[in-house]
Amino acid sequence: MDVLLRRLDVEGWRSHSGVGRLLGLLQGWQEKSWLGRWLPHFAALLVGLVLVMAPLMPSGMIGMLLAAGGGFWLLWTLAGEREGRWSGVHLLVLLYWGIALLATVLSPVPRAAMVGLSKLTLYLLFFALAERVMRNERWRSRLVTVYLLTALMVSVEGVRQWIFGAEPLATWTDPESALANVTRVYSFLGNPNLLAGYLLPSVPLSAAAIAVWRGWLPKLLAVVMLGMNTASLILTFSRGGWLGLVAATIAGMGLLGVWFWPRLPLQWRRWGVPTVGALAIALCIGAIVSVPPLRERAASIFVARGDSSNNFRINVWTAVQQMIWARPWLGIGPGNVAFNQIYPLYQVNVRFTALSAYSIFLEILVEVGVIGFSVFLWLLAVLGDRGWRCLQELRAMGDPQGFWLMGAVATMVGMLTHGLVDTIWFRPEVATLWWLMVAIVASFAPAVTWTEPATDTDSQG
Repeated sequence: MDVLLRRLDVEGWRSHSGVGRLLGLLQGWQEKSWLGRWLPHFAALLVGLVLVMAPLMPSGMIGMLLAAGGGFWLLWTLAGEREGRWSGVHLLVLLYWGIALLATVLSPVPRAAMVGLSKLTLYLLFFALAERVMRNERWRSRLVTVYLLTALMVSVEGVRQWIFGAEPLATWTDPESALANVTRVYSFLGNPNLLAGYLLPSVPLSAAAIAVWRGWLPKLLAVVMLGMNTASLILTFSRGGWLGLVAATIAGMGLLGVWFWPRLPLQWRRWGVPTVGALAIALCIGAIVSVPPLRERAASIFVARGDSSNNFRINVWTAVQQMIWARPWLGIGPGNVAFNQIYPLYQVNVRFTALSAYSIFLEILVEVGVIGFSVFLWLLAVLGDRGWRCLQELRAMGDPQGFWLMGAVATMVGMLTHGLVDTIWFRPEVATLWWLMVAIVASFAPAVTWTEPATDTDSQG
């Protein structure tokens, strides 16, 4: 049984499915129309606009861009998808959406869940469009560059706030702690935890850019990006963001070890990677111990209910567990609107409500139940398998695109770690980046996956 969906009979499905026959329905129009020939460029422009505008514009504006991108993906699919490239990742994303739809229909608050379903649909359409565009390695590099340049702008504003001060827009730190007066930067995003989630992908990807970009000036720019993005993320004082950064760093170094393993001398294979990893961990611990604000903030992770933020989250997790037990199979329906209507029935502390479950894994369980959560884990397994096989092929060819793949996988590990204690994924600034990482991994096609050969059109993106 092919649990990891390495082989799909795409052609067989198309020949027997009415929906499958619609793919490529407008292929003749695309070949003859000026607009049809420029569809890939317009699609890439829309993806780039989302990446640029996400940290700067209100959520409603981002939703409009996502809707436009979804329309473009549908038009592009009808015009030129006969070449294949539908993978197990697409199948599981579609399955997850179907379960979310069923959870919405059976939700105790269906109207509220419909709002969440519409947002989820926009994010999944963004994934489909971005994946389609980034099958072309040039567009992949260009779109990653667009995000990195935007993240650099956001990071510069964050560092500026640290230097010159920034008034907090909310109570983000326990007022009784030693860090009550410490500046937590938030840049254009208005929330330090959200800023940390937004900048987290920029650290592995800017490190990857050092290897991918050619010329000493672009590489120097990548080094500057790496330093600025890391500094701004640390200055958010987001403990979840720090945990995500550490996890992404460990994952990235492990993947680099896999990449360079065949080229290393035998002695370096035994001691090189562990030594570098130990030095990196020692550097992180040394920085935390030597800088008092970092030391205080990191120590607050381990005081359980002794910190007001920890205590609030523990209360939320306790209530969310009761919500999951009440509707274990399909949950209450997707989205924070549905959550906000059901949570007050279970909340532990009536003085403080919650906007989400403060854990991405608990959030998925409460929204789409055990069934949806199982599909999500299945998707992660398929992505991990796909990324590993593609990395082996890219390493054998010496293709520098492998560094983008490693950056995306390391980012996903970091975002999942951050997601253990927060649910900022559901904000468009971060949700679009998560699905961008999924799209990057999915855009690489293992040679053994497809049941039909790729065409010239596919290689051109």
